[in-house]
Amino acid sequence: MYKNFYNLTRNPFDLSPDPTCFVATERHNEALAALYYGIVRHKGVVVVTGEVGTGKTLMLRCLLQLFKSSSEISYAYLFNCRLSALEFLHYVASDFGLKADEHQSKSTLLIELSKYVTSRGLQGLTTVLIVDEAHNLSTELLEEIRLLSNLETNNDKLLQIVLVGQPELDLKLDSFELRPLKQRIALRAHLSPLDEQDTDKYILERLMIAGGASRSEQLFSPEAVKAIHKYARGFPRLINTICENALITGYAQQMPTISADVIAGIAKDFHLTTNGSKLGKEAQGADLDLERAKNFFLDLYSSMQRPNGSDSELDSPITVEAGENESDI
Repeated sequence: MYKNFYNLTRNPFDLSPDPTCFVATERHNEALAALYYGIVRHKGVVVVTGEVGTGKTLMLRCLLQLFKSSSEISYAYLFNCRLSALEFLHYVASDFGLKADEHQSKSTLLIELSKYVTSRGLQGLTTVLIVDEAHNLSTELLEEIRLLSNLETNNDKLLQIVLVGQPELDLKLDSFELRPLKQRIALRAHLSPLDEQDTDKYILERLMIAGGASRSEQLFSPEAVKAIHKYARGFPRLINTICENALITGYAQQMPTISADVIAGIAKDFHLTTNGSKLGKEAQGADLDLERAKNFFLDLYSSMQRPNGSDSELDSPITVEAGENESDI
């Protein structure tokens, strides 16, 4: 709709993870380098984390595109982690191109996977299991993944495992039950939001990819770029959303350059003017009230179990203070 007006050949801020639109910021380059190095050097387990909208999936699509051009790398890509252990093994085996039907047992699938990975390893080939949205993996599946990482020789890891997810993945890996998997992690990387300079670079390069290099003036004013960074907080997905809607608004109003006022209006429409701190404070208060209630009932139970407790102790009134989120009783 706005492409002709702004002399663009395509939509520059599509939300779909298109590798041709990848903007190599310093943060993404570091994470991509860690992934590629860990895989081609057979390091074993590599973990990449980042907040929602930092570009994790797009980075993975770029990595998969590199793999498709290589005859030495075979990969299985899992993007839905809500599976049982048997369903997980079925999916991985099938994505590797192995024959896997619903009647095969877990032991049969493991034998087939082991043969496949070992055979490729003996030929000097690379086999990769990539798990996106890995923060949704259950403890059971993470343990299955750890066991798959045991496919190794005396001097080489035969199966390369990439876990990519939100920061909750780090919390899971820090749990006591998963400490064996955590100790096997060879490389880690974290995708943080873009700073203002990278936000400016990101917007300019996305416009150039879409054919905006022919423009003699900036499409977004410097003040608009600052406003975009402010409201998007450096998250590429939000930057795309704001810029896409800004171009639509600019076209509707026949504006050659997008102003900061347009960005502010879009941020308001998308409820980006708040950062959720109020909700976070209320949730924190609810957690404190829950903790207070739990302690009260534990103390009450303890007093009832006390062998030498007098009747007067139980008959005396107990005072309960209302929490911040409760009305006085």
